[in-house]
Amino acid sequence: MKKIILASIAATALSLPAVAAEHIEIPKGQWSFDGVLGKFDRQQLQRGFQVYKEVCANCHAVQYLSFRNLEDLGYSEAQIKSLAAEYEVEAGPNDEGDMFKRKALPSDHIPKPYANDALARVSNGGALPPDLSLMTKARDGGPDYVYNLLLGYENPPAGVEMAPGMHYNKFFPGHQIAMDRQIEDGKVTYADGSPTTAAAIAKDVTAFLHWAAEPKLEQRHSTGLRVTLYAFIFAVLAYFAKRRMWKNIPH
Repeated sequence: MKKIILASIAATALSLPAVAAEHIEIPKGQWSFDGVLGKFDRQQLQRGFQVYKEVCANCHAVQYLSFRNLEDLGYSEAQIKSLAAEYEVEAGPNDEGDMFKRKALPSDHIPKPYANDALARVSNGGALPPDLSLMTKARDGGPDYVYNLLLGYENPPAGVEMAPGMHYNKFFPGHQIAMDRQIEDGKVTYADGSPTTAAAIAKDVTAFLHWAAEPKLEQRHSTGLRVTLYAFIFAVLAYFAKRRMWKNIPH
């Protein structure tokens, strides 16, 4: 038995370099928030939130977002109150010491789809759907990775054996992912008439998830631009001050 265990450990160790050495090239996309002048497209963020709400929220949480944060997407106070009221959250205890359900308020966090991780695993064949709040910051490739992952489902190549309940995705490390394809043409209907191709839907929800991961991105870009401008002006003034101070001094 001991020899079998040691052999298994050795086989696993030998396989690790091959997995670690695999490099998956993630295509680079164009995003409105790229670059020092990059900004989020509010209409795109609202469409992306709709995709999250109608598709992703069935399994994935965004635990760091409160309903009131959605004001940054361009929603009015009345719209946020109405949206929050569609959900119920646990509150209490009441005077009898019991917990109870009430309609969500703008100050509440957006509820998770499952009460706990154990229930989430049971409902998804043993896989735990990750929280999406920081997903574009937690994965190499950022939004490009998330976007391509959503569109990267294919039939497995000849000779590739899939584990039970797994799906082939060319952009997922190891290429076997528990989540089935979620984004397809016409998966949602946008009120503003925007295209609902799989690529457009994936881009919208990815933009929303990047905003969720970095809601202060625009402020950071603005601050960085101002600091750079001030540094440039200071450098120019310092240069001319130096020339004026030393112009009549022989050296």
